[in-house]
Amino acid sequence: MAAEMLSYIERKSPIHDLSGVTKLIIFLMWSTAAMLTYDTRVLLFLLVMSITVFIISKISIRDIAFVLIFILSFLLLNNIAIYIFSPQEGVKIYGTSHVLFEIAGRYNVTLEQLFYQLNITLKYFVVIPAALLFIVTTHPSEFAASLNRIGINYKIAFSVSLALRYIPDIQRDFRTIAQSQQARGIDLSGNEKLLKRAKNATSIIMPLILSSLDRIEVISNALELRGFGKNKKRTWYSAKQLKRADYITVLMGGIILIVSLVITFHDGSRFYNPFN
Repeated sequence: MAAEMLSYIERKSPIHDLSGVTKLIIFLMWSTAAMLTYDTRVLLFLLVMSITVFIISKISIRDIAFVLIFILSFLLLNNIAIYIFSPQEGVKIYGTSHVLFEIAGRYNVTLEQLFYQLNITLKYFVVIPAALLFIVTTHPSEFAASLNRIGINYKIAFSVSLALRYIPDIQRDFRTIAQSQQARGIDLSGNEKLLKRAKNATSIIMPLILSSLDRIEVISNALELRGFGKNKKRTWYSAKQLKRADYITVLMGGIILIVSLVITFHDGSRFYNPFN
């Protein structure tokens, strides 16, 4: 992989220039709006906004391709599971049944079920760009400062920052160990059978765990020697001051959240019903 997964990607863009506090607040409001609504009109508007912001951020699909494929694979499995366990959920929600074709027993394909699962899919596509952008456009240290600024204990905030910083290190260690093991003749490619590959993978996992434990000990000793946690408060070198663009962005995010909730609940239901 040319770039590390879920690590900060430095670009010159309006999204990168925003404070971590602003991006955290916007992400929380955006996720709230997307999760609460099943109004397709609202979800489509949020989707267009997500794509627009993603383009403005100058982050390319290639930078997050692996994570994106993983999430989309999970989305596919989720949709399949929804249909298997509740094939008539859309019918229950919308109160009508327009059958396209029968399969067997209670399993048939209805417009209502397809529409319901379309809304589920739209939710993912609305939240995924926002979540990925928040991670890859916010420096871990600034993210920790943002968490502390909204009231989270700085020890917890610093732990989250360390976890985000540690992800690229784990990836580098994994590749290094994997290449070393392959040089010793341990095949991890698709040429081996699945069970054999799983067995060979343990030769990477154990060294990776041990190297991770060593790094944890080094970091904890360094923090202890520097007196981390002695005081109740701390300052942050990477903290950004809120600017005019931050206030405008938060205001726009608040307006979008309020309008989306008003449109969603104006008739007492979260579901937009085009079948009535």
